[in-house]
Amino acid sequence: MSASAVSNFNATSMEDALRPDVSVVVPIYNEVESLPRLIEAIETSLQPTSLHYEIICVDDGSQDGSTDLLKRLAQDHTALRAILFRRNYGQTPAMAAGFNYARGWTIVTLDGDLQNDPADIPLLLAKLEEGYDLVNGWRKNRQDAALTRLLPSKIANLLIAQITGVQVHDYGCSLKAYRAELVADMNLYGELHRFLPALAFIEGARITEMPVRHHARQFGQSKYGLGRTFRVVLDLMTIYFMKRFLTRPMHVFGSVGLVSMLLGFGLGMYLTILKLGLGQQIGDRPLLIFAITLLLTGVQFFSLGLLGELLMRTYHESQNRPIYRIREIVE
Repeated sequence: MSASAVSNFNATSMEDALRPDVSVVVPIYNEVESLPRLIEAIETSLQPTSLHYEIICVDDGSQDGSTDLLKRLAQDHTALRAILFRRNYGQTPAMAAGFNYARGWTIVTLDGDLQNDPADIPLLLAKLEEGYDLVNGWRKNRQDAALTRLLPSKIANLLIAQITGVQVHDYGCSLKAYRAELVADMNLYGELHRFLPALAFIEGARITEMPVRHHARQFGQSKYGLGRTFRVVLDLMTIYFMKRFLTRPMHVFGSVGLVSMLLGFGLGMYLTILKLGLGQQIGDRPLLIFAITLLLTGVQFFSLGLLGELLMRTYHESQNRPIYRIREIVE
């Protein structure tokens, strides 16, 4: 082995040895009242475990003093790392930043409003060690308004589970535990943080859930409302497409295009027979316009499928992303 190879090996070994066991990722947006209690509660829950941990708070452009408070808390708590956004980007970018900067072998996420209980973190970690890649929290006794929060959430969870095929009771619960290598393969956009179990399922993860405690909000106001429903539906359609057709977009677009072209061609042949065989006028028939529209639509869908295939190959090859996931190799 060359000297440079030995040096790289030693550096990698040293880096692995210094990696925390657990990274706790917390998106923060206008939570100045709850921040001190939150950090204290996380440390109280993890200190008895003897695990080496870090806390990553991602400030999503707060305007209530959370940013300055995080800076002060980072000076007093050696395990705390504060990532400060330039402006408000949303919870999904905040979660993505936390994943990117997390160094732990396992990652735990939770909200910063103290509705999730940090005391449940060791329980999720213990469940993860049973051989799972993701443990999803289930707010079985949720302390939220029934009409504006519980009912829409229940409907959304049923719909998401039905479409994605991942039977999880509570997609909206931020309290989750992941293996670090799992989130390394997931790119988050839009509002996809709420679909992390479905994204993990696409990556071939072993997923389970467990009941966790949930408390009524003590400070501030909820950042969620019914206005997000439309965006969630659009992202759900994205997840469904990724689950079914990510590596074969031509199968969906090409199929629609082929059917459309065949129907248009069939109607065109029928009209040709009427014109040439029976001598009937077809120029003023709506069926002629319909046949032409079907043919053009078919060509467009087929072309869209080809573009999708090219983009899919660019997506995978530019990042050296394989179209498969290996759990382990046994020799």
